[in-house]
Amino acid sequence: MYLEHFGLNEPPFRITPHPEFFFVGAERGATLDALIYAVLAGEGLVKVVGEVGSGKTMLCRVLIERLPASVDSVYIANPAMKPDELMLMIAEDLGIVCDATYTSGRVRDLQAALLERFATGRQVVILIDEAHAMPTESLEAVRLLSNLDHGHHKLLQIVLFGQTELDARLASQDLRQLRERITHVFQLAPLKAKDIESYIDFRMRTAGYRGPALFQAEALTSIYRASEGLTRRINILADKALMAAFCQSQHSITAKHVSAAVKDSAFKSVKKRTGWGWIVLSVGLAGGVWAGLMQAANPPAQAVVASTPLASASSPETLVPEVPLSAALRQKLTESRQKMNRAEASETAVMLLVTSQSKTAELEKFLVQAALLLPQEQLLIYPAEVRGNKGWGLVYGLFPDKNSAKAAMATLPESLRKNKPILRTVGGMRDELWNL
Repeated sequence: MYLEHFGLNEPPFRITPHPEFFFVGAERGATLDALIYAVLAGEGLVKVVGEVGSGKTMLCRVLIERLPASVDSVYIANPAMKPDELMLMIAEDLGIVCDATYTSGRVRDLQAALLERFATGRQVVILIDEAHAMPTESLEAVRLLSNLDHGHHKLLQIVLFGQTELDARLASQDLRQLRERITHVFQLAPLKAKDIESYIDFRMRTAGYRGPALFQAEALTSIYRASEGLTRRINILADKALMAAFCQSQHSITAKHVSAAVKDSAFKSVKKRTGWGWIVLSVGLAGGVWAGLMQAANPPAQAVVASTPLASASSPETLVPEVPLSAALRQKLTESRQKMNRAEASETAVMLLVTSQSKTAELEKFLVQAALLLPQEQLLIYPAEVRGNKGWGLVYGLFPDKNSAKAAMATLPESLRKNKPILRTVGGMRDELWNL
């Protein structure tokens, strides 16, 4: 009704997810990049948790759009189904014929079909929305699916999107094995007060608005307080405030218009229930930069079944990449190769930094800073290539398993933890090795 009045081409505040309205501010864009990295890295389950209306479904839809063409995506919007129904839905979505009529048989059928896709270089990701509503036995089926692998390669990646109740579900003893397989965790934060103006302005201009800002400062403050930063509530309030201004033939949105919208919406506070300990976990600098390296990625070559060891330190023709390296970095690279060649594929490191091929100065600077806080001999660097994009990784420690590495990550100095380090297995790093 108000589109022509405000010079809009389409409604700016629809609550249904439209990817073109995805807001990259307030760490949303960084979270998306980190999710892309987590999916393409292919090591374990991924969990995304947020309050009702925090933007999980929008994030999921945009993630599907941004994944490379080499990734086959299965989106499950309503997972409240039995395990055999879940398996059948996944198979049908992938065009896989499952002859078995029971869960374990369908898992075998899926595994056989996934092996064929893996051999051609394709990757499969299952994105489950509203995962908190899944029956316990279906969540257990998710664990069975997460076990499907070939060598050190997962045959499919699973991302669980759910409300905060998902954490409570996974905390139960019945789901302990599933919980321990989750390697990347994100909690989708509500917008902060300083983000409201840019969020609303972005939505308005995406919808075609070209004039000066419509929402007065007091109106923005009122929207933040009433919405508690939840994007769905922001959309509802902004839409109703626009309607109120339109009905009064006004072009400026005031606190009074928002007040009328708040009364009409009757939201209940969620702060007391959640505690709002909102942070983005698991992938920060490492994931965000690495995802950036992969945005222009080429389709993967045919998959290699065996995990390739790092090049031998005794092979000088393959030891040093064709980019300028200081003597210190060359020595560190040699030492790192020797240690990683001796390590088991299951050993796990804490990734502190990923940077592009040309940024050796950044790599060296970070290495020097990290060596002031951690044992220098436990800091390793390696050249990695993902989807044709070359870069450098800097990791800390080679721990016997993921639990040990996770414990070490928890004790990192704050200056290193703020970059959101992640866990990587030696096998996974070998698969990404830049073949020099």
